[in-house]
Amino acid sequence: MEASAIQPLGEAGLAPVASPTATGGIARLAAARALEAGITLAPLLRQAGLTAAEMEDTSVRIAVKKQVTWLNLVAAALGDDLLGLHLAQDFDLRLVGLLYFVQASAPTLGDALARAERFSTITNEGISIQCICGDPIRVRFTHFGVPRHADRHQIEFFAMTMVRIARQLTGTNLRPLCLSLVHPRVSASSALAAFRCQISFGESHDELVFASDTARLTVTGADPYLHDLLVGYCEHALAHRNRPAEALRTRVENAITPLLPHGRARVEIVARALNMSQRTLARRLASEGLSFTMVLDALRTDLATHYLRDATLSVSQVAWLLGFQEVGAFTYAFKRWNGQTPTQYRAVS
Repeated sequence: MEASAIQPLGEAGLAPVASPTATGGIARLAAARALEAGITLAPLLRQAGLTAAEMEDTSVRIAVKKQVTWLNLVAAALGDDLLGLHLAQDFDLRLVGLLYFVQASAPTLGDALARAERFSTITNEGISIQCICGDPIRVRFTHFGVPRHADRHQIEFFAMTMVRIARQLTGTNLRPLCLSLVHPRVSASSALAAFRCQISFGESHDELVFASDTARLTVTGADPYLHDLLVGYCEHALAHRNRPAEALRTRVENAITPLLPHGRARVEIVARALNMSQRTLARRLASEGLSFTMVLDALRTDLATHYLRDATLSVSQVAWLLGFQEVGAFTYAFKRWNGQTPTQYRAVS
């Protein structure tokens, strides 16, 4: 396939699908951080497809894809590889809005987590929360209609915010047992020690794990009357939000992403993960002007250019993260995609 066939994400050829939106709180926190650092927002806003009016009006919802792009741009401008974590560590949790208050009035932490699972899409339609009760309790974050591979700052913000809410609601120094993240470790990842738990990267799911007895912890601000009232408001808000459809390309990308480092990004495995046959997957991709190979190559070239900007990753490590068994195969593919070798690209980027 020629390099010209590698289409950027969201390019023409996809079926029109409504984009998931979010309240934009994290985007506005990032804007404030950039302004504090003396960074001019206008050029970054244009690159993200956002406007100053959207950023200033807290009643305006922001497309989650644009929010992810915005966070990446601000992080690069600040030179902050852990922007999402840093934003989550010190903001007023009440800025989360209705979702925070319905959790804060719940009787126990288990009930609060259940409310997060039920109502989180009111705040952000691009990430759903699933609470898997058992021993231990697993709080899983799943991207919907948004490419997971582009998102590091938002998901780290979500995870730290969840931990902070759990600590604040229970008045304890609660620690997760572990945190799993789909994206690979970056040079600054040692600072994620703020979670005070074991952290693993390149996993199949984004997931916080808590001991089972944490579900029984009492919420210090529990108010049954306020809670019932807020649950009613949340149910009303949920009923009046039509969740956007998800493009097949995004579903395929999100299925491929955790498989890449393990060399298992094969069409039969992805089709199985999406609960369809290979033939159905091929037919539905073809209806969008795509093939599995096109999606895989586009995802790999996007990730490759991202990973090569991290000086702590060797070319051989980048090749492994992308599912190539040999550096030579990666070098050949990258030159086909970009017209230069990984080493040449890294030298000028």
